[in-house]
Amino acid sequence: MAQREVRLVESEQSRQPMNQNPIPLSEIALTGIFEISKILTAPARLEVTLANVVNLLQSFLQMRNGVVSLLADDGVPDITVGVGWNEGSDNRYRARLPQKAIDQIVATSVPLVADNVSTHPMFSAADALALGATDETRVSFIGVPIRIDSRVVGTLTIDRLRDGQSVFRMDADVRFLTMVANLIGQTVKLHRVVARDRERLMAESHRLQKELSELKPQRERKRVRVDGIVGESPAIRTLLAKVSIIAKSQSPVLLRGESGTGKELIAKAIHELSARANGPFIKINCAALPESVLESELFGHEKGAFTGAIASRKGRFELADKGTLFLDEIGEISASFQAKLLRVLQEQEFERVGGNQTIKVNVRIVAATNRNLEEAVARKEFRADLYYRINVVPMILPPLRDRPSDIPLLATEFLKNFNKENDRELAFEPHALELLKACSFPGNVRELENCVRRTATLAMGPEIHDSDFACHQDECLSAILWKGHTEPAPERPRPQIPLQVLPRKAPLEVVTTREVASAPPESGAAPAQAEAGNGAPMSERERLINAMERSGWVQAKAARLLGLTPRQIGYALKKYDIELKHF
Repeated sequence: MAQREVRLVESEQSRQPMNQNPIPLSEIALTGIFEISKILTAPARLEVTLANVVNLLQSFLQMRNGVVSLLADDGVPDITVGVGWNEGSDNRYRARLPQKAIDQIVATSVPLVADNVSTHPMFSAADALALGATDETRVSFIGVPIRIDSRVVGTLTIDRLRDGQSVFRMDADVRFLTMVANLIGQTVKLHRVVARDRERLMAESHRLQKELSELKPQRERKRVRVDGIVGESPAIRTLLAKVSIIAKSQSPVLLRGESGTGKELIAKAIHELSARANGPFIKINCAALPESVLESELFGHEKGAFTGAIASRKGRFELADKGTLFLDEIGEISASFQAKLLRVLQEQEFERVGGNQTIKVNVRIVAATNRNLEEAVARKEFRADLYYRINVVPMILPPLRDRPSDIPLLATEFLKNFNKENDRELAFEPHALELLKACSFPGNVRELENCVRRTATLAMGPEIHDSDFACHQDECLSAILWKGHTEPAPERPRPQIPLQVLPRKAPLEVVTTREVASAPPESGAAPAQAEAGNGAPMSERERLINAMERSGWVQAKAARLLGLTPRQIGYALKKYDIELKHF
């Protein structure tokens, strides 16, 4: 769009009568700087960004070719792009660079201008030939340094043909290219800082993951107790052991799990077990507020910043200074607000809405989401750089169906709270607890609590029997909701996201009916190849359905039959669009 606008300006200028004033060079240069700055601030790979800048330069300068060449630095490979760049074409542009001239620009940090490369001492005969200069073709050259602070990190060069008709303002072109090179230098600096920061965070994440993987369940450890977390299942014990380790670091934490699994309680536990326990624990639900209100809530605002701002107000980041900030449902924030949040998480500094004073804070971030952020990144709905920033230490909270032994403990605790609030003395009859253990509770702990309170409210006697539950009388509205998905709404096609699956002892295969009947439930033996009723091998989808049916549609059991983890079988069920059955 920018190139078309500039060409329209040039064509209009060429049609103007000779007695009219042409567009000043300063105005053209200002337009060029504006358009180039838009390219440099757009999210893209560094090579693509620099190639787009060189392509756009053709609209503002009389040039034949342009090249941006960056030097290697601290493990960052060198980059060379030019007009018409595409993946793998760096060597073609590298061959056009006059090495002696480039070395002088880098060493002196001064622009180099050659009116005729064939006669200039900094250009050899091979350099002139590479630039297309001959006895009949005169080629001029301009090169300017690209700096980060006072250090030269690369060069921006152009060459043009001198046909004897065009009039060039070399001094104006050098000034324009120097401004462009300064903007490129700032962009390169930002990209390199982000790359190094990401590598450091990934290294710290790998270190913490290694420490977590070295936890030995069989070793006797002091159990971690967290207020509000009830359960004795292995899944909960492992989760709380991880919480005690993660709390000791300052790294950002991303809590992953279904709705109702207790992400806020785990976030508070991480805070209370950390060195920041004496500091504030501030929480905010990012999905509950529109973007304009969310910005004011997080960053604060100055008096008069908008209608109704009758006084200055601190935001959640300021209130959480020296403490922990819990960002719930972070996957629901808009793309524009993600860019604002990224800077605060990266630099730990921000400005209030309507203010210009930079405020620095020391805050640990604990975020939570029930969305698949990997899919959101692949669809460009969630920024990849923000994903890497918050996903330093991921924690996956187990759903209630994966820890059925905790259901009686939770139900008893909820009934105890109900009795205290309503001055009653209800108790569960044993068969009632067995009925609760048989439910899958897609809404997890929150749904279980609602079920207990609803049943306790309507209970007539001192004990709650299995017949008192709504599901026993086919009146459970939640069951109707979860079983009513016979015709799911059409979804957007899921992108194919490569997943790094850990090697297992057995491939994705299902045991035969005879082997399932004979094998113990916890058998770790490699499953055999399953066959359909007609003797033909089953497809992968049929194998998954077969395993789910053999295990009563319990994913954890089916995973053991297939030699997979519950998370891997969950991805497989989504991939083949297999609808879960709840009993």
